[in-house]
Amino acid sequence: MATVTYLLTLEPTASFWDCGEFIACSYKLLVPHPPGAPTFLLLGRIFSLFATDPTKVAVLVNTLSALSSSFTVLFLFWTITILAKKLVLGRPGMHDDRGLEPTPPQTRLILGSGVVGALALAFSDSFWFNAVEAEVYAMSSLCTAVVVWLMLKWENRAHEADADKWLILIAYVMGLSIGVHLLNLLAIPALGLIYYFRRTDKATWTGAVITLVVCSIIVGLILVGIIPGLPSLAGSFEVFFVNSVGLPFNWGLILFLVLFFGLVVFGFRYSIRSNNRVLNTALLSFVFILIGYSSYLIIPIRSSFHPTINENDPEDVLSFVSYLKREQYGDRPLLYGPQFNAQPIDQKEGAPRYARQGNKYVVVEHKLETIYNDEDKMLLPRLYSNDPNHIQQYKKWVDIQEGTRPTMGQNLSFLFRYQMGHMYWRYFLWNFVGRESDVQQAGVLWPTGAGKNGLPERIADSAARNNFFAIPLIFGLLGLFFHIRRDGRNALIVGLLFLFTGLAIVIYLNQPPIEPRERDYTFAGATYAFAIWIGLGVLGLADLLRPVLKADGLRGGLAVALGLLAPALMAQQGWDDHDRSDRYNSVDSAKNLLNSLAPNAILFTNGDNDTFPLWYAQEVEGVRPDVRVAVLSYLNTDWYIDQMKRDSYLSQPLPIGMEKKDYVQGTNDYLPFVENPSVAEVNLREFMQLIRQNSPLLQVQTQSGHSLLSFPTRKFYLPIDTVAVQKLNIIPKDRRGQLVARMDWDMGRGAIEKKNLVILDMLATNNWQRPIYFSSTVNTQDFMNLQPYFQLEGLAYRILPARDPNYQPQGGDEGYVAKDLMYDNLMHKFAYRNLDRADIFYDENQLRFPANYRDKFARLAQTYADAGDLQRTKEIVDYCLKVMPDKAIPYDYYTPQLVEPLVKVGEKQQADNIMDTMTNRAQQALAYYSTSPTSGLFDLEVQLQLLTLQSVYRAAEKTGDRARATKALQLLQQYYPQ
Repeated sequence: MATVTYLLTLEPTASFWDCGEFIACSYKLLVPHPPGAPTFLLLGRIFSLFATDPTKVAVLVNTLSALSSSFTVLFLFWTITILAKKLVLGRPGMHDDRGLEPTPPQTRLILGSGVVGALALAFSDSFWFNAVEAEVYAMSSLCTAVVVWLMLKWENRAHEADADKWLILIAYVMGLSIGVHLLNLLAIPALGLIYYFRRTDKATWTGAVITLVVCSIIVGLILVGIIPGLPSLAGSFEVFFVNSVGLPFNWGLILFLVLFFGLVVFGFRYSIRSNNRVLNTALLSFVFILIGYSSYLIIPIRSSFHPTINENDPEDVLSFVSYLKREQYGDRPLLYGPQFNAQPIDQKEGAPRYARQGNKYVVVEHKLETIYNDEDKMLLPRLYSNDPNHIQQYKKWVDIQEGTRPTMGQNLSFLFRYQMGHMYWRYFLWNFVGRESDVQQAGVLWPTGAGKNGLPERIADSAARNNFFAIPLIFGLLGLFFHIRRDGRNALIVGLLFLFTGLAIVIYLNQPPIEPRERDYTFAGATYAFAIWIGLGVLGLADLLRPVLKADGLRGGLAVALGLLAPALMAQQGWDDHDRSDRYNSVDSAKNLLNSLAPNAILFTNGDNDTFPLWYAQEVEGVRPDVRVAVLSYLNTDWYIDQMKRDSYLSQPLPIGMEKKDYVQGTNDYLPFVENPSVAEVNLREFMQLIRQNSPLLQVQTQSGHSLLSFPTRKFYLPIDTVAVQKLNIIPKDRRGQLVARMDWDMGRGAIEKKNLVILDMLATNNWQRPIYFSSTVNTQDFMNLQPYFQLEGLAYRILPARDPNYQPQGGDEGYVAKDLMYDNLMHKFAYRNLDRADIFYDENQLRFPANYRDKFARLAQTYADAGDLQRTKEIVDYCLKVMPDKAIPYDYYTPQLVEPLVKVGEKQQADNIMDTMTNRAQQALAYYSTSPTSGLFDLEVQLQLLTLQSVYRAAEKTGDRARATKALQLLQQYYPQ
């Protein structure tokens, strides 16, 4: 049933976030973001081989997650039945149950409990979400389910001579799971207790605690000692033997491997000679963990071939260590560190970063470590971020003041209220009680909150508004209490699994007070553990029915039938919001963006959802391989700039004039603005030449004594060879009068980051030979005030040496609309598959790109209306409302921009309907959030509603509709001060 469900609701293409990247990297065995997932990629590659054409690759890699999830459900069923058999037969604890046969009614009860618990997991919100897309969490859950089941199988055979083979198999699965996700390692403490209780005749609580400590140390040794530790040690060998002894590159690594395997062989020989079974089993387990972990070798091997996606370029042992440690993401204090008000008193050089130069490794930079006073540090720091946005969010959860140190009580309050309460227990209850909506920060839908009166339409009508009436939670709690009462040891084991895959992760992650999306997928292991108790709840219910129903068969049948209500309700409530079978928005948005661009273009993009679908479209489906996608955040790294200077399919290297010495990490990471009054303006080409010369004219000294390059004025200009530009024929005919002899702009920044320097370099060296675009979703701060030279051609802005005479910095409408080119893109080239279907659920992330479409349709319609072409204006507006009707894609704050064109083409009634609909929705939402006790969590929603009213007000003003303008303005004045 689980397999059928997941295949029926499977996403047919690449989802947003990491899925596009994982599918592309699976298809061609490329190198994804750290720390990678090589086991997942290798299996994904196998699945992709069955694709009859490239468009089927995504659904096949998604199927890998679907099958991983359905097998997780199967292993959970087997696990529940093993535990249930002990309870039904009245034989708690650890022993061999294989020789005991339950009666037929008992067998049906055992199997029924397994079915109920397994299906409860199958239809739980977070687990189902992971099951239908190409992410690592489904396979990670499978690894956890397999090792728990294997440990229970070992427990039944622990007395046999060859029982240790099960432990070795567990070690191998653990090793493989490292190449998927590290969550599986958190099952080790629970597995250790099974081992202790089974192998100890007189187990004590002291022994159990010692076992937990030892297992926690083992987890730490794997996380620190094996995963990054062994490669780090190999890297130290490599640097020593190359730099100090003078051996060629890679010989230090070879010597380390020889020494390491020699020590392992010596350990085996010693264990055999001394007849030490424990040591021999431990060494075998260690080796099999390494065998599973060896899937990671695919990362440096593939990186050495310089593939098109090669994040961090981990081709040698030193860069591979950085990749494994996820150093590009920084770190968060865990057990001891500064609080958010801590003032740095010094910086010291930390670990060096090496690069090959000549026949040596040289230090290119040191990781800087900030030093704080001891009084500014605290144990278990939770209130640690000094980001102003984070501090503002902290205040919503804890009564803190800037400038004063938070107390330990406030620190722990944030841990319990936000990190545990909001970011864990809320997710837990989503799965087993109900979910309010798909709006980020949405709360739990309790049985008493089933009504919709007074709710905003966005919440009341959300397909993700699921009410399970707490039935799964009740069964789980019943199973928990029944398990504790009848089999305390096994209940402790399941409890530890639940604890370590839930609350322990909360402690480890130390989440900041705001996240870009919901993180419930992280806690799939805890959902799995609680589903065990849901299954055992059937046994608890049967036990409660014993005084009423004496017949075992009837009592068991009734308990199972009542227990099946839980997964049945979860399936019924969750189907509509988990069914992705006809969603193509993510990939269509990527293809539409690529098809916005001229041949051989360069496209600057923002983050995950801007970029990963583009990678999928290019790498898998072969869409526009002539376009070079450049991720702005990655352009702050030297390894990515290196990649951009190489060929990629039909794309030539980017026109970057800087050499490696000019952008190596630690050099020109940012250039501060240090005003020189004698420099009124600077020629961009001359500026870049000074950068390449490391000119003393640009050098300034920092407080630490290091020298940095700076820029002396915010006024930049770029001379334009207008004759050469005219020959290139890149300026539309109606814009030739706007061609400028030089481009002038104000950088308007306190510093130029390396990514901005790369863009400036390309502008200086490209000579307009290749089209350069910014995605329209890029943060405006990265535009460097070049907007007067933007031309909007679809979903991207092209930089041209033609100044828009109508550009207004405060207007909000960026880019001169190349209406004929944009008309062809929006009306003929772009795909909007199924955005007109109201029966498809588009969640919050899915709705962002259609909003972008509406903005572009409105800009295009307004341009034609201003030009007097009302026939085309009507055609554009009608087409926009046809492919994205309100019933399928609810009106967003861009939609009122369609009002003025509608009025101009005589569609006043439809224009009024849009304004009335949006005003009423905004009024209802603002009234709800203004009285909600959790209103502080929904600042973004409130801002969107205020922007909507502002957009309605402007539209009504432009069309002379004073009544609607007044109503929108009054609502703005009513709610804006709040």
